[in-house]
Amino acid sequence: MALSPYVVTVTAENFESVVIDGSFDHPVLVDFWADWCAPCKGLMPVLAKLAEAYDGQFILAKINTEQEQALAAHFGIRNLPTVQLFKSGAVVDQFMGALPEAQIREFLERHLPRAGDALLAQALGMIAAGELVEAATLLEQARSEDPGNARVALAEVQLTAARGDLAGATAGLERLPIELAHDPEVAALRSQLRFAQALVGAPAPAQLAERLAADPNDSEARYQLAAHRVLAGDIEGALEGLLALMKRDRKYGEDAGRKGMVAVFDLLGGQGELVSRYRAKMMTALY
Repeated sequence: MALSPYVVTVTAENFESVVIDGSFDHPVLVDFWADWCAPCKGLMPVLAKLAEAYDGQFILAKINTEQEQALAAHFGIRNLPTVQLFKSGAVVDQFMGALPEAQIREFLERHLPRAGDALLAQALGMIAAGELVEAATLLEQARSEDPGNARVALAEVQLTAARGDLAGATAGLERLPIELAHDPEVAALRSQLRFAQALVGAPAPAQLAERLAADPNDSEARYQLAAHRVLAGDIEGALEGLLALMKRDRKYGEDAGRKGMVAVFDLLGGQGELVSRYRAKMMTALY
């Protein structure tokens, strides 16, 4: 196989830089294979051909599972070939087996940059800045120019939430295309909506803190105060409050403390120091 800047042999030594760090700049397609696996050898030239055809839109990382058994075990690889796609430091999709080239192209197209992505990025920036009318106009243009872009639908849900229509945004999440079902951004938005809905009609944080000081068993005040902290960006404070609620009152909100912690983990993308630390605390409290 000819040398290519888009195909990289990955080991434990360069996995972090090539796959994890690299996936923040471009998608990384990781091919787990072995010498004894005949389908792997049939798939490999197809993947290399596509890496060249897409001209750097993704990097193909090859991992020999016989030589890198620890990496294969870490990612739960039980069947070969297994191909995982990394974006922003995490696995976002995968397939197993030697798929035909057309199916692999369909797989890639769900995750690679699209024509409407620039407009979409502008629209999201305007939503964050509160320029909702302008954002709506850009989203209409993005949908017109790139009607198959599933992320336009996600941005429309974000716009609905920014307008204060929490019920509409929640319903919109359920109507998103199936390819976004396990998308980290969808999980994060679902968590944000969960906490925003908990604060509909809720008192201000100062009042909730006063209620909690007067009655440490006021589970509603504890949960709503944690929700305020999530939306204010005090994530560790929110996790502390939710952990305390879980320890004190598992019945409140059908285990709202534990479910709230899981929602915060989703908001953080399911990884990082805070997630690891508080997931351990949650498991200790449970068992």
